[in-house]
Amino acid sequence: MGLTRSKLWTFNKSNNKKPQLTSNDEVTFDDFQILRAIGKGSFGKVCIIQKRNTKKMYAMKYMSKNLCIQKDAFANVLREIQLLTRLEHPFIVKLWFTFQDEEDIFMVVDLLLGGDLRYHLQQEDCFSEKRVYFYLCEIALALDYLHSKYILHRDIKPDNILLDEEGHVHLTDFNIAIELKDGSEANSMSGTKPYIAPEVFECALDRRTGYSFAADWWSLGVCIYEMISGSRPYDIHSTTSLEKVLDFQRKPWPSLDSATLSAGFSSLLASLLTYQPSKRVASLDELKKCDYCAQTNFDEIFRKSVKPPFIPPRDQLNCDPTFELEEMIIEARPLHKKKKRLSKRQQQSIKKGHLNHQNSSSFSDSGSMMDENSPIKKCLQTIDQQFIIFNREKEMEKQKFLEKEKIWEQELEKVIN
Repeated sequence: MGLTRSKLWTFNKSNNKKPQLTSNDEVTFDDFQILRAIGKGSFGKVCIIQKRNTKKMYAMKYMSKNLCIQKDAFANVLREIQLLTRLEHPFIVKLWFTFQDEEDIFMVVDLLLGGDLRYHLQQEDCFSEKRVYFYLCEIALALDYLHSKYILHRDIKPDNILLDEEGHVHLTDFNIAIELKDGSEANSMSGTKPYIAPEVFECALDRRTGYSFAADWWSLGVCIYEMISGSRPYDIHSTTSLEKVLDFQRKPWPSLDSATLSAGFSSLLASLLTYQPSKRVASLDELKKCDYCAQTNFDEIFRKSVKPPFIPPRDQLNCDPTFELEEMIIEARPLHKKKKRLSKRQQQSIKKGHLNHQNSSSFSDSGSMMDENSPIKKCLQTIDQQFIIFNREKEMEKQKFLEKEKIWEQELEKVIN
């Protein structure tokens, strides 16, 4: 649990070899070594792990099944997994594995040791125009890809933009993302209030029937303003009334220091923070038409040929160190003691004659047995049945086999003809 970030980064790079795949499609908790906790969200926590057979490092998000039931969050978790299994983009976090056990749901994703932009804003207050524009371009490419897949993220904010070791961005947290097909629109108010677009609030007040992909571009505009100035454009908080929020958003945002911000960048920012979604820059093609972007080669940015203007420090973990202390000292069910805890439960169950095919849905959070007909037990059984098992390593292996098979067929056809 005492690994430093520099050791983790070096170890991850040195062991980034082709995986030696196992014969089983599913992975389990036993396939990984838990190294340290690095973050938490509303529905789960994140830790650094190492896959035992390949020595490759990942980040693992885990969520209590009981907490998912209490917060009615399982549908969102399931939708997030469904979306992430379809996505593969250089600026979007990649999902590698999903699995479950008696207590938790697990999602294993890319390990991004550069920290999120919220952390870096807290350390530096604000960023240079060059650096902010670099982030803008990479995030814009990610949004363009998402929207081409009919996916609206709905929670673009610095906390959900991670940096890798080289300084490239990766969008994460698709917990409230939604798929909009066939011209459909979203209509529920979802997101983080200071970053939510005006049309979303208008829907909540029944002044509009729906909203679409332009909402993500407004959120990006708020992020850009915050990164360049160190504060958000409007004084909006979770308790601010919807009417007050719309009053703020209709007014011009506070002007920025012209000595540190070019007129062209200010104009670009204004095109993102436009109240009416129909008049807002809301696609990559529209962004490219802005004068400020005229000389930008987005293909090179996509290929990561453009060097990031900021490289996260490699001699430290770019996150709040208290997460690890919380996991070890405060957490009621610390992850590093899971195997011992579950083994003890199983032994108790055997002694009581209640072993039920190793299905610990029979247990409550406290470890006591639950009645077979309890509502929580039924919800846990539903989670067990509906949860999606995913293994990207296996998917890649199958894809490579299909490609080789196609080549063999083509070569065989040439020989026959």
